[in-house]
Parts: sequence; structure tokens; C-alpha cells
Amino acid sequence: MDWTDGEILRAMVCGVDKQGNALFPIMPYPNFGEMDEEDIMSIIAYIRTLAPKEYEPATSSSDFPMNFIINTIPSKPAFAPRPDPSDKVAQGKYLVNAGMCASCHTKSENGSVTGKPFSGGMEFPLEDGSIVRSANITPHSSGIGKWSTEQFVQKFTMFADSSYTAPKVGPGDFQTVMPWNTYAGMTESDLLAIYAYLQTLDPVEQVVERFTPAAGK
Repeated sequence: MDWTDGEILRAMVCGVDKQGNALFPIMPYPNFGEMDEEDIMSIIAYIRTLAPKEYEPATSSSDFPMNFIINTIPSKPAFAPRPDPSDKVAQGKYLVNAGMCASCHTKSENGSVTGKPFSGGMEFPLEDGSIVRSANITPHSSGIGKWSTEQFVQKFTMFADSSYTAPKVGPGDFQTVMPWNTYAGMTESDLLAIYAYLQTLDPVEQVVERFTPAAGK
């Protein structure tokens, strides 16, 4: 990689690439720009340890009017210090932002938010025609309001257990786009902090149909 650490940092937290072009915010630079700068530098240091792979991505392009709008999105980061772990709610809020939980657990259409934050319903069409929808993770009974701390933590840590075997998914079976294996690497302290923060959200009543199989499945 011929990018300097500073150029990677700018792309991650400002949304501007090496050539000075604006990046579409599928790169979650608004989120990363609110993290502790030291955490971002740690991510860059980790990236430097990865084995290099040759890959030339296609040139990015946007249709009108996004090809103009995209240039107005990048902004300077608003770095914030990592919260003291003893403040579970603040730590949870920090982690929820870094993990971009709201981006999947808030319904949006054509790039515009149409649902209430964290109330789920975001649709993910699958190749076979099925649709997966994100869960409501607000503290309403239709969300995670009835979940205990133990249930919440266990939902993640079960995927970190080396003895866990995921069930085979067949055509028309329920699937998920939730990256459980990735988030399962968090510590119990981190998961408890996330749970504590989610409990402070406004409870939103919304029953989500989590999975709709393809027609005929």
C-alpha cells in the first residue's frame, strides 16, 4: 500500500481519498470521525500487519444528483476521547457508534432514514429472493425489552464458543446478515456496556417480520 498513515486516517474519518476525492459514506467515516483518534491509529497499525493482496477496484461513479451531493458530505472529524470503562452507558454509546449499529437497525430507503432509530426493519434482499430485516433493539417489549443481560451477552458469545456449530441453512430457511462471528470477539464488559446503553434508548413499539422467504420456497 502506497498510502501514508495520514492518508488512511483522512479517508477513515473525513471521507476523502488519497487523490482528494470524496468517498461515498458506505465507508462510515461519520462514525469513525467521532471515535478516539488513538483507536483509529490502532486500526491503521493493525491494517499494516495484514498480508498484501493485489486488487484493483473499479472506478467509482455516482449518478446525478449524488455525483454533486457526495462532495458536500466529507467533514472534519470530531474526535472524542474513549470513555472510562466504569461509565457503562458512555462506553456502550461509544461502542455502538463504532460498530455502526444504527446503520443496520434503523430503517432507510434510497439512502434516506424512514424509521425510528434502532427500531429495526431495514431490509436486506438476498439472492434467492428472500428478505431479511434487522431487529428492533430498543428497550420496548417488541424489541429487547424482555431480554436479560445474560441473554444479551449469551446471544453474542455463543458464536465465540469453539464447540458451536451453525445450523445448515437450506433454500427458504431463515438467514441473517448480522456479523455475529465478528461481534462475538468483544469482551463481556463491552457487551454489557452496549446493553446498558441500549436500555437508555427511547422504547419504540415495532414488531419486525424478521424473514420473508422467496416466493415458492
